Amino acid sequence: MIQNSFDNSSSLYLVPTPIGNLDDITLRALNVLKMVDIILCEDTRTSSTLLKHFNIQKKLLSCHEYNEKKIFNTILAYLKDGLNLALITDQGTPIISDPGFFIVRNVIDAGYNVISLPGSTAFVPSLTSSGIAPSPFLFFGFLNSKKSKRISELNMLKSLPYTIIFYESVHRITDTLMDILNVFGNRDISICRELTKIHEQIIRGKITDVYKNISDLRGEFVLVVSGNYDVFDYSSLDVIEHVNIYLDDGLSVNDSIKKVAKERNVAKSVVYNEYHNRK
Repeated sequence: MIQNSFDNSSSLYLVPTPIGNLDDITLRALNVLKMVDIILCEDTRTSSTLLKHFNIQKKLLSCHEYNEKKIFNTILAYLKDGLNLALITDQGTPIISDPGFFIVRNVIDAGYNVISLPGSTAFVPSLTSSGIAPSPFLFFGFLNSKKSKRISELNMLKSLPYTIIFYESVHRITDTLMDILNVFGNRDISICRELTKIHEQIIRGKITDVYKNISDLRGEFVLVVSGNYDVFDYSSLDVIEHVNIYLDDGLSVNDSIKKVAKERNVAKSVVYNEYHNRK
């Protein structure tokens, strides 16, 4: 399906809102919020304060992760009536560790335009100010709140040669940082808090050094962690040894075989057959 974003048909606009400093809203975001007929909000009280600041008065509809499915037919009816809608969250860009994916996916499936505006999001300034290699990077978002699942996720990520970006809350920041240290080792890290606000703070260094300085901090955190850049010559390993590296990391046999096939630049079936036949 081809979308022509400026064909004047009914559309859903994804509009980023400031993550702290209200000056970060774009002129285009303000123009879209003034243009649309209805604004879908994660929290209507929070959004009302923002919109009042910019003298925007619109009909607001509560739209969050707990009611997305329930209100979708209402949203679809508005689009069918030729109305334009904007989706905003409390802070930042919709869908980036925020609600909205269910609505977007189903609006697209229904044949309507989804137009996403560029704008505020916490992980981009955190990455660019970190002093850690910016490319390639992986944005992971929030790790699981349960320790066992969080450790499993970290084990899945620890071998990746990419800078990895996490979000974390004040309630779990110390536990998460210690888990990253235990699984990843003592890598370079940059932690940002209170981005764009008057108390913005960035703490850079090794994980062990940074850990000493976060116990009394408050706010939402963005963690930028250096990747696993150790160069390894896989040609010195046979297929079973290579697959076993990732099995030891906690990956499934199938995922390990897939990873080995990619690193050896051969078909997955070749690795699969050699592994199982020899094993």
